[in-house]
Amino acid sequence: MIDELLPPALRSEINAVLDDAGVHADRRLVMRMMQTAVLLGEDGTDRLDLKIASAALSEMRDAFRLFAPFQGVPKVTVFGSARTAAHDPLYQQARAAAAALAADGWMVVTGAGPGIMQAAAEGAGPQHSLGVSIRLPFEEKANAIVNEHDHVVAMKYFFTRKLMLMKESRGFICLPGGFGTLDEMFELLTLQQTGKAEPMPIVLLDQPGGTFWHGLQRFIREDLSPTGVISPGDFDRVQVTDSVTEAAAVIKGFWRNYDSLRWVGDVLVLRLRAEPTDAEVAGLNEQFGPLLSSGRIQRSAPLPAELADKDALDLPRLTLHLDQRTVGSLFRIIAAINALGSAPVR
Repeated sequence: MIDELLPPALRSEINAVLDDAGVHADRRLVMRMMQTAVLLGEDGTDRLDLKIASAALSEMRDAFRLFAPFQGVPKVTVFGSARTAAHDPLYQQARAAAAALAADGWMVVTGAGPGIMQAAAEGAGPQHSLGVSIRLPFEEKANAIVNEHDHVVAMKYFFTRKLMLMKESRGFICLPGGFGTLDEMFELLTLQQTGKAEPMPIVLLDQPGGTFWHGLQRFIREDLSPTGVISPGDFDRVQVTDSVTEAAAVIKGFWRNYDSLRWVGDVLVLRLRAEPTDAEVAGLNEQFGPLLSSGRIQRSAPLPAELADKDALDLPRLTLHLDQRTVGSLFRIIAAINALGSAPVR
């Protein structure tokens, strides 16, 4: 453990610094970060590497502070090209989609730049917009919408920016774009496929009658899936549409009954908004039994670890032993949970 790598006297001095700073919550985690910084210095780490580590940590702190006041507000991130002009139908689609979600209480997160990012921020309005910009030598500063209420943070590195564009959101809308947009879209798919991120709704939105995403669908169907480099159905988690109404419905509908999940050891806990019936649980077992490593899907009271953390104790639960190799299929279980007759009408 990292605690054992520093002399006791030095650990005591770090503890004294934390005492003086009044840091008590999650003390062990803060101490580990301080110890890591000391060890980087002891290692003789290259100056450039130290600058990367320092800037990344500083930028993440700034972003955490930006998002903290809106912790309980659902957020959707909108990706798209910075080069899309205001007269482009895609601009109007992004603006309308953001407006529809903001009207239902969602905040809209963008990269804070021009084009699709500007459109989404306009649609949501200043109070419902958050921006995570990237510092580039050839692009302007963050757009005026997110600047109006100081709802923006600037990043030096793309990897920290992408983390914050994805970490806080409960849904994603991608409009046609270039390398950057496609990079963000494929990272979303990778995180979902590998189970490194919780399941989230992903919508690929085009202009009315547009075919941009149809080319991607063909590539996946004709080139990726047949060679076995992805699993059949990996792209099923994505909704391709040219309808703003459908895009907003997909984002909101994902949360109709499903609320959240937590792993407790090898047990997956799914928290729901409504208690399923015996017949509905039996149906889920019949449909998804092959995805389990053992046992059955069953209703459950909060587990001891959840009780200790006071973690969503008021919600009904389903527990299951999901085969880790099938974690990418979790979105299908969530879709079935949202389709249960007991699910709330939204």
